[in-house]
Amino acid sequence: MRPRGRPPTAALPRDSRGLLLHPGFLSDSDRAEIRAWLATIHPLWEHRYPTGRPPPRGEVQRRLLRPVYWLGNWQFACLGYYEPPRGVHDRAVQAEPYPPVLARVVRAIEARVRGAVPPAFVPAGWTLNTCLVNFYGDRRTAAGWEDVARVGEHRDFEPGPVASVSLGARARFQFVAPGAGGAPVRTMVLEEGALQVFSGPLWKDALLHRVQRVDGRGGDVPPDVPDFRTRRVNFTFRWVPEAHVVPFARLGAQAREDVREYVRALAVHAPAWALFLADGDAVDRGGGLPVVR
Repeated sequence: MRPRGRPPTAALPRDSRGLLLHPGFLSDSDRAEIRAWLATIHPLWEHRYPTGRPPPRGEVQRRLLRPVYWLGNWQFACLGYYEPPRGVHDRAVQAEPYPPVLARVVRAIEARVRGAVPPAFVPAGWTLNTCLVNFYGDRRTAAGWEDVARVGEHRDFEPGPVASVSLGARARFQFVAPGAGGAPVRTMVLEEGALQVFSGPLWKDALLHRVQRVDGRGGDVPPDVPDFRTRRVNFTFRWVPEAHVVPFARLGAQAREDVREYVRALAVHAPAWALFLADGDAVDRGGGLPVVR
């Protein structure tokens, strides 16, 4: 008899190729430098749909469950996420580059992937050029603090291996087979500083994944976000082919208008976004498309 309260586990796949877990991948100095950088950023609370237009029939406007930040290129929720082959136009918007510490970490991850992942799982041209910075913790509501440190079952559509590193509280990460009724195929415990990579036809393409829970309560991980207490930050690195990354100024006119307020908010604190905004404003004044930076 299984222990009470523990969910059943589906049969474990025998093929572990393309799945890596490296505890302690981040050094103490890396973690300290990343925390210092986190204290300088200002994540966004995005809405699911454009705020200036009514949502699709049958849907309601809502703020995302947790604040987010992106590096390399930004996938705004209201534009729809990058989902090739059909969802590639006006989906990945050029964002600020990685800070030096994350650039070093990414180079080390790419080298480890090329040495440990079957070459067939790594597309030509693959690099980790986009990063979703996810904040896990508690958000303030009218009823008090609500634990929102979770992500439901989903699949990442960017081609090639996906890598992540974590800071803060321990997370329970699970792979789930579609239609399996929620029973996990594999559970991985992600501690602070751990590197996880998943790729290939099984772990990346066939299975869904989720963050079931994050340990602890409250929060002690930067940055300071109004109405939110962060206890874990996860950096998820993926690849969007450069041909599909568009500067803000080269977005379609409607898409540019849909995300303008977000870009204005980012430009207050991030010099790169201030330049992107200036280019977009110049286009709107009839100045023509800028040279891609």
